[in-house]
Amino acid sequence: MLAFALPYTLHVLAALVWVGGMFFAWLVLRPATVAALEGPARLRLWVEVFQRFFRWVWLAVAVLAVSGVGMIHLRFAGFETAPRYVQVMIGGGIVMFALFMRVQGLLLPELRAAVQAEDWAAGAGVLGRIRRLVGVNLLIGVLVVGVASSRVLV
Repeated sequence: MLAFALPYTLHVLAALVWVGGMFFAWLVLRPATVAALEGPARLRLWVEVFQRFFRWVWLAVAVLAVSGVGMIHLRFAGFETAPRYVQVMIGGGIVMFALFMRVQGLLLPELRAAVQAEDWAAGAGVLGRIRRLVGVNLLIGVLVVGVASSRVLV
């Protein structure tokens, strides 16, 4: 049982970092920045926030993948025999990773370029697209955590 406890704990902590970070950013930091900062300062702040947070997301993604595969091999005969809730976690994780890659690979460079050019209108537009994708990713993450913790799709 101890062999399963370590990857399980790391898996839960990595999910907490990623989903909890999105929750904080979307529901706490975003409204606070709107209330406290003007557009240019807000856009500069978000460039810095994303750069720092995405380092943690990369670590979380790596830990989730390694610990998830490890738990599947420790607990089940393989992916095909894993229960439905595990398959939902894998599918949800893949979708979440794809959305994250879109934000980091395409939208963050666009936001950074707009901020460097001091094109505040373009930056605000990009930030709005990022906000929507993070919101979708947050919803998927909460659903995946709900399915995983309740195991309703066993």
